[in-house]
Amino acid sequence: MAIRYPWRLVPLQHVLHAETVSDPSPARTPEKEDKRSFFQKVAEFIHPGPDSRAELIETLAEAENNEIIGADSRVMLERVIRMADMTAGDVMVAAPRMDIVNIDAPLEEILHLAISTAHSRFPVYQGERENIIGTLMAKDLLKLQRSPDLSLRTLLRPAVFVPESKGLNDLLREFRGTRNHQAIVIDEFGRVAGLITIEDVIEQIVGEIEDEFDIAEDEGDIFGLADHTYRVSGDTPVERVAEAFDVSIRSSDPEEEFDTIGGLIAHEIGHVPKRGEQTDLAGLRFVVLHTKGGAVRWFKVAPVPAGEAADRAR
Repeated sequence: MAIRYPWRLVPLQHVLHAETVSDPSPARTPEKEDKRSFFQKVAEFIHPGPDSRAELIETLAEAENNEIIGADSRVMLERVIRMADMTAGDVMVAAPRMDIVNIDAPLEEILHLAISTAHSRFPVYQGERENIIGTLMAKDLLKLQRSPDLSLRTLLRPAVFVPESKGLNDLLREFRGTRNHQAIVIDEFGRVAGLITIEDVIEQIVGEIEDEFDIAEDEGDIFGLADHTYRVSGDTPVERVAEAFDVSIRSSDPEEEFDTIGGLIAHEIGHVPKRGEQTDLAGLRFVVLHTKGGAVRWFKVAPVPAGEAADRAR
């Protein structure tokens, strides 16, 4: 028996014509206008892309000159590119400058170290400084204050060790993946070479992370305060400080010479300066305002009070 269908065949061209008439296609969104000149298009077509990191950095500089990216963006991108060649050994705080906790130290001494340095984490050693046994979180010290009988060892967290040759890109990836923010750097002989934090790595990209003691680089290394004292950067050359205050600054040891005022003051004090320490030199009083990585970042400087200077002269 023949099968009848309820429709009839219609020529394809009729269908297409019907669809064109009854259901017009939506209007196209106009494409973004290309404002490049003809010569710019030709130059971009024939000019090959960068073949090396140096050429890539040059391309970024050209992009900044052409106002395609801003200066801050260009600097940050360059730092990301250059960081690929950097290792933990390039950025670490050297072992002698590490702020480190002795497991057998009294609680008061540990609290003083935590407060004066304002670090959030500290390597902990037993016996010799090379013998790192863990990491202490500063916030965990509150538990010791509430429970003095609690053993400090129970608060220690595992220390992370990385070789000096560890690439910063890989190290940053590990920091993010493991949520560790600090690592002990080991040299090729297995000795402690230094310390590196996630902040040290990030600063290679975004620049120095400023705190309440930092000032912009264009404001100089010596500047006046409202109380007629001065703030002086620890890496300011000794000659610049002497010229600024019109004094003659010399070491107490004639055989020793120092390039920076921070190095000279540390020598005069006899140890790594801590926040709040002070010393008088060449008629000036240097008060340590801020330290970082075992080095003085800022001093507060003022003339020694006249009364004290007269008493010393007697």
